[in-house]
Amino acid sequence: MRLLPLLILFLCNSHILWSQFSPAAGQAGSSALHKDSSIFKAWATQCSVIRGYQDISNSNSGFATVGDSSMAIGKAGANGIVSLGDGGVAIVLFNQPIKNGPGPDFAIFENTFIDSFLELAFVEVSSDGVNYVRFKPTSLTQDTIQTGPFGYTNPRKINNLAGKYKAMWGTPFDLSELDSFGSIDFNAITHIKIIDVVGSIANQYATFDQYNHKINDPWPTPFPSSGFDLDGVGIMYPTNSNIKPINIANNIVLFPNPANTSCKVEFENKSELNTDLQMTDITGRTVYRNTFYFGLGKQTVWLDLSNYATGCYQITITNGEQSRCLKLIIAHE
Repeated sequence: MRLLPLLILFLCNSHILWSQFSPAAGQAGSSALHKDSSIFKAWATQCSVIRGYQDISNSNSGFATVGDSSMAIGKAGANGIVSLGDGGVAIVLFNQPIKNGPGPDFAIFENTFIDSFLELAFVEVSSDGVNYVRFKPTSLTQDTIQTGPFGYTNPRKINNLAGKYKAMWGTPFDLSELDSFGSIDFNAITHIKIIDVVGSIANQYATFDQYNHKINDPWPTPFPSSGFDLDGVGIMYPTNSNIKPINIANNIVLFPNPANTSCKVEFENKSELNTDLQMTDITGRTVYRNTFYFGLGKQTVWLDLSNYATGCYQITITNGEQSRCLKLIIAHE
């Protein structure tokens, strides 16, 4: 009789292993959305990009170089693509905020050429450009053997990760799936952040899904087109209000970068509003945050990095309506 409770427990806890999600574009039951679908009412109008290395395990590989941020603007398939590199980040904005409507609210397009060569990315949204909430990703792909640079992934084993579908077919995201988050207005989303998944299963570089499974996708890809290739972001439910254009702060310097135990952040304040400095790791988790009050002019903040692990981080500086993101590499000797 003791076998019955064990069997029930096994069945309850193993549903993740057996779960199957939407199949490849064009197949019955697929959630993929074609770029020409009338469901799309608007496309991204602004984009900023922080490149990642072509190979995060080799800092001499250089950063991804294909495309630029302008290529993520407008309709998918029209302007080319921008490659993010390992752990690279793109933040896109729109003329009108996005509201939560019936079904999917936006879709992200990658440029993979076949149904099973999938370069994946995490997706986060924000209504202020500072606080973000991430869609809960699931990867049921095995994580004991590394998927090679041209390896294959079954889209049925992937959910809530951008890059699930081939070129010209967008991966949809539904804001109603997100948990309530106090600082996020799900009827006025202004920013969508796309963060390349480092598909390595090596512990020091791995990224994880919501169940703490390593996400295994083609790696390494030591090419100029490394990482997630962003083609476009289309939205279904723009609001009637306009987003005031954000002025990206200029003249921000991180030195040294890569850094060892400390890093100097230099920037120029153009207003006397409080300045927020935030540091996030490759998973999007905030590892440091502080708010400073500075006067006008050049400012300097020293960051103590001695207690942070080697890897890629993002530094975000926000001053009023001005915001800027930079990539910081920590490489302890």
